[in-house]
Amino acid sequence: MPLGVTAVVVLAAGAGTRMRSSLPKVMHPLAGRPLLWHALTTARGVQPEHLVAVIGHGREAVGAYLAATLPDVDTAIQDQQLGTGHAVDCALAVLGPLTGTIVVTYGDVPLLRPETLVALATEHTDRGNAVTVLTARVVDPTGYGRIVRDAAGEVIGIVEHKDADHAQRAITEINSGVYAFDAAVLADGLSRITAANAQGERYLTDIVGIARGDGRRVGALVADDATETEGVNDRVQLAAMAHALNARLVRTAQLGGATILDPQTTWLHADVVIAADATIHRNTSLEGGTTVAGGAVVGPDSTLVDCRVGADATVLRTHAEGAVIGERATIGPFSYLRPGTVVGPGAKVGAYVEVKKSTLGPGAKVPHLSYVGDATIGAQVNFGAGSITANYDGVHKYDTVIGDGAFIGTNTTLIAPVTVAPGGFTAAGSAITDDVAAGDLAVARGRQTAVAGWVGRKLPTSVMAAAAALAGTPEDHVTGTAPAAGSVPTTPEQPGTSSTRPGKALPA
Repeated sequence: MPLGVTAVVVLAAGAGTRMRSSLPKVMHPLAGRPLLWHALTTARGVQPEHLVAVIGHGREAVGAYLAATLPDVDTAIQDQQLGTGHAVDCALAVLGPLTGTIVVTYGDVPLLRPETLVALATEHTDRGNAVTVLTARVVDPTGYGRIVRDAAGEVIGIVEHKDADHAQRAITEINSGVYAFDAAVLADGLSRITAANAQGERYLTDIVGIARGDGRRVGALVADDATETEGVNDRVQLAAMAHALNARLVRTAQLGGATILDPQTTWLHADVVIAADATIHRNTSLEGGTTVAGGAVVGPDSTLVDCRVGADATVLRTHAEGAVIGERATIGPFSYLRPGTVVGPGAKVGAYVEVKKSTLGPGAKVPHLSYVGDATIGAQVNFGAGSITANYDGVHKYDTVIGDGAFIGTNTTLIAPVTVAPGGFTAAGSAITDDVAAGDLAVARGRQTAVAGWVGRKLPTSVMAAAAALAGTPEDHVTGTAPAAGSVPTTPEQPGTSSTRPGKALPA
């Protein structure tokens, strides 16, 4: 615990009424994670002995999320939201008596970086402050509490906007509401602040004045980037935060060596990892825990959710969820990879192909217009256009196994459960219901039957009948003879056509 931070308290009990949502404010997602996750991840950066979230509104949902996702985080319940001071009191009731430094931050301030919180704790410790306030300088401070300093630059108080006079309102340094406290000063201050204000709430800002009045040192750290201190209160601010955080994530990936060609149309979740020398094209969204290895090219117009993309793979105009794409594999355009898909090294999933819970071996190809579900496809298999695995009987799903080097002809339907052994071959247009042995050709289709003269008899005035007449009379089709050169068919001409073309003899 190099910074000497005993605890970080994250205040997350507010109702967030301006979000106009049944979802608790701190649970609204940003870059794939709830706002509260971002706050707690930042809090971990100071390596506290204790990390506690104060929850209240929607505590059932928030508490369930914390228990399932961040079980090491303690929770304190604020049944009634009676101010920030009251919220910290609720946290200390759970933690018990403490010494050292206590940092207080918020669950709706997602852009605050761990580095900034570390700098705040360091400033607090190094200066021997009783209280250290994180501040920011902004162009428009309207609505914020102002940081009032004396001639020597020392912090002497915080004045809320509504209480500030004309000179104080001109101050552009604002209070972020994030603090580092000496634990004893915090406990003493909480026992002395009151709810004697228009809102009837107890505020942490009052402790700053108490500490200063007791002759204790109050310090401040100005954030390098004012956007870090901004909170989310409505959907407009949520969208603005999303853009700001995405720009940060994209910049981090670029500085790490990734090529992102259009940052404005590339969206990244917080857990995404893009290796050096990967290339991301426009209109691409990488979500969840997606990883992209070096040399891989993703996009344009692609969305990958919880996917792994191997080195030198290419993913073009594809939607994929929970898929593993091997090195040098090629995906797309217009492919759909569903959860459980594994595409082996050098394999191909082409245009208008859907793959679900299936494995493609090295070098296997499903080039176009196919569905592969619940299948294991071996190395170097060619899965012909229009072929599918019929894996569902309306009640159960069944597996298809295709061995190495097999060839699946165009428009084959593999009716599972079925196995095509290595080197097996299915003829185009077959419905395969039985296993195919190694090296065998499976043909499962009806034989073609020709009904001579059917068009002329059934559709005598149609375009097809006229075209057939130009090619030869029905009798010619039956006998295999051709009309005499220059003869004219007796069927009526279609408007705008000529009947002078001689008929064509059919082969014997």
